[in-house]
Parts: sequence; structure tokens; C-alpha cells
Amino acid sequence: MSFDFDQLNAAIAAHGSVVRVVIVDIKGSSPREVGASMVVWDGGQQGSIGGGALEFEAAAAARAGQLGVSTHALGPDLGQCCGGAVTLVTEGFDAPLSPAPSFARNIGGADDIPGIVAKFQTDIAQGNALGKLLYRKGWLVEAAQDPKARPVWVWGAGHVGREVVDILGQLPHLRVTWLDYAPDRFPDTAKGHFTARLYDPVDQTAADAPQDAQHLILTHSHEVDLAICHALLARGFASCGLIGSSTKWARFRKRLIALGHAADRVDRIACPIGDKSFGKHPAAIAVSVAHAVLSGQESHGGRLGGDTA
Repeated sequence: MSFDFDQLNAAIAAHGSVVRVVIVDIKGSSPREVGASMVVWDGGQQGSIGGGALEFEAAAAARAGQLGVSTHALGPDLGQCCGGAVTLVTEGFDAPLSPAPSFARNIGGADDIPGIVAKFQTDIAQGNALGKLLYRKGWLVEAAQDPKARPVWVWGAGHVGREVVDILGQLPHLRVTWLDYAPDRFPDTAKGHFTARLYDPVDQTAADAPQDAQHLILTHSHEVDLAICHALLARGFASCGLIGSSTKWARFRKRLIALGHAADRVDRIACPIGDKSFGKHPAAIAVSVAHAVLSGQESHGGRLGGDTA
């Protein structure tokens, strides 16, 4: 995992003071890996360090203002069956951070940066330690989120969008941007990491999307869906999937061609998405869509099957 400046700064902007908890060391078995983290605030959290008793206790301690380093024996202390021990660093943040290749800080060590930490920072700057973490001699340094992480833009924070982000946002090789028309559309709790953004107006927002992004269009409105398709066809994309039925897509295809887009370009949009054999429950749709994103099945006009809306 890696330090996500955008995600932390967005949480601060939305909630004020927040607390971040990160796993910095593991002995034996653990529900999550070194670098797994969560951001906690009063009434909510984003991300996960593994669920269960460890996460519950760590979130409660964070909200109570218990900052610093703590080690937890998962069996004796928490009654978990993993049997290992996990060391956590819990830090409070109330002001945004300037993005940088890495984030190093003193968590109770000597004032001078240890040589091993300085070398690790150099490795990060040279691109040799992306997505990694080092905790040594009371110093913690984390690489910023890998700039090579694949951008995924999820349009719509309804039931399906929430389930999709909960899955894709937990994967370190993906960088999720989650878009909707109002701030209160985003939930206070989410498993996955994401950067929230408003899409009003659609065309200007789409123009900012990386041309190598994968897009999933899952909004509440057919007219908004059409506007996003129109804007993304003008912008360009790696792949694009649209939730809907075959009937919806037939109408959209005609309208997009009438708007001036070439038929072969329009056919790069995959619709319907979601394997109908999984069912129409939002979580089932999300699982099948996430599988398509990870396997690349939704690109180049691939049909994933299933009338999902």
C-alpha cells in the first residue's frame, strides 16, 4: 500500500480533524499487510486495516485521541485467530499536506533522520520503492501512491457505485476517482480509498480525466449518463462501461452517433455491464463489474452481458 495525499486531504476538507491508522509491522499472521491503513473521524471512517476486533479497537482508540505507536497481539489481546502481532501508528491530521514523492516523519526516534530512512527516501525518489513503507528507529516513511497506478473513474455514488468503490478502492494498483453531483451523495464510511469529485458540469470534468482512465458510468439519470458518454467520447479513454439494458444502449448508440461520433468510436463503450448470471443486486453487479475491470473485459466494446437497469 502507499500514502495517498489526495485521499487524506479530501477527508480533512470534508470532516476537519481526522486520524489515520496504518500497519507498520507484522509478526506472524495478520488480516492485512504492512501499509494497510484507514482514516477515521467522528461518525465514520474510510479504508480498512482488516476488520474484526483489531479494526474496531483501533478506530475507537483513534476517536478517543490515543495517538502514537501500539502493538497488538491478535490472539491474547483481541481474541482473533490469526495468532500474530500487529504494530500500528496512529496520527492526527487537521491541515492538508502538500503532495510529495514520500512522507517521512519522526514517531519517537532521534531528531536526525537515520541513514536507512534517508536511503529509502532516495530509492522512492528514483522510482525504486513505489508503494512501500519503512518503519525503523522511530521513523516512518511511506512512498506516495504509485503514479503508475491505473486510473479508474466511477461516475455515480448510488447503490452500485458504492459497492464498486468498496471493491476497487481497496486495490493498490488502482487509483479511484469517484464522482457525483453533490457532496452529500458520498457515504461517510467506505472500505475503499478514493478521491471524491463533483461532476458539474460534466463536459469540463470529463476533460480533466486521464486519457488512459477506465470509466464506469453508474449514475441515477439516463440524461446524465448520455452527457458523460458524449463528453468521454470527445476526451478519449482506455475503456468505458455503462450500466443499463440492451434497449437503453440501442437508444444511446443512435443518439451518440447523431451527436457526431463515429459508430466504431461509440462501440468502444460497453453496455450492458454486469454478468446477469450474478444477479441484479448492487453487490452482485459490483463483483462482476470489478472482475471485468481487473481482467480488461470491458474494453474495446466488449459485451459483459446482463440487463442491469
